[in-house]
Amino acid sequence: MFGDSITTDHISPAGSIKDSSPAGKWLQANGVLKADFNSYGSRRGNHEIMMRGTFANVRIKNLMVPGVEGGVTVHQPSGEQMAIYDAAMKYVNDGVPTMVFGGEEYGTGSSRDWAAKGTQLLGVKAVITRSFERIHRSNLVGMGVLPLQFIGNDSVQTLGITGEETFDLKGLEGEIKPQQEATLVIHRKNGETKEVKLLLRIDTPIEVDYYKHGGILPFVLRQLLAA
Repeated sequence: MFGDSITTDHISPAGSIKDSSPAGKWLQANGVLKADFNSYGSRRGNHEIMMRGTFANVRIKNLMVPGVEGGVTVHQPSGEQMAIYDAAMKYVNDGVPTMVFGGEEYGTGSSRDWAAKGTQLLGVKAVITRSFERIHRSNLVGMGVLPLQFIGNDSVQTLGITGEETFDLKGLEGEIKPQQEATLVIHRKNGETKEVKLLLRIDTPIEVDYYKHGGILPFVLRQLLAA
């Protein structure tokens, strides 16, 4: 759960690789000396490194871990604090799809392709925000990740979302239409349930096709195979 103005530099892997980070640990486990780690940029062709560096910026602030900076989260329902990558892999292994929540201008900044690629590789199925930066929204669709927007004054804060809830998305089971409404069902720990309307930010018919195929690459490959 993130606040306002989360940039693609916050999301995308950048800078030097620390030995204590998930990427650093992976490199060491594969026989790479710390002196040879280099930067995420130099290893951008290696998805093992780049997915471990997604949401790992030292300045990113996850609202689930108040007062802490860096790519840390709380795994649910264990309550254990760990790296976002490690929690994401636990959810993937358990077959639990995940969501990212954000505030205003989510994905602002340079168009970094790994900001969307890394999000998808971590098992994130939807990103729900107050507003999106135009290109990052488009990149998410291109990777098969649903961009959804709160309506009116709704936000993580006004809805009292803490990250301890579980969620369902309804209204997208049949034919998807650009900018249709969807429903977020919030299941709180105390047993309460709340339904909230969201705006689907798949904005054009071609984006609907990209999403239905799981992203641009599978869409293009299927077009080529059908030709």
